[in-house]
Amino acid sequence: MSEFDIQKHKLVPKHEIMTEEEISKEFSDVDYKFKDLPKIKVNDPVAESIGAKPGDILRITRESQTAGEFVTYRIVEV
Repeated sequence: MSEFDIQKHKLVPKHEIMTEEEISKEFSDVDYKFKDLPKIKVNDPVAESIGAKPGDILRITRESQTAGEFVTYRIVEV
C-alpha cells in the first residue's frame, strides 16, 4: 500500500518552511515577537511531512474566493 501524501489533499493548504532571508524580509517592519505567532505542533501531520522543527516558521497559503490568496504564518512548537 502506498503512503498517503497529505500535502496533495485538496483541503490542505500549501505549507512551506521559511528561510532566514524570507523571515527577515517578511517581518522587517513588524513590531512583535515570533513567539507571539499562532502555533502549529511539530507532530502536526503536515508539519511532519515537510520536516518542520521547533522554532521553524511556516508560511501557509490558502486559496480564497474573496481575496484570491490568503497567507498566514505559524511557528512550530513541541
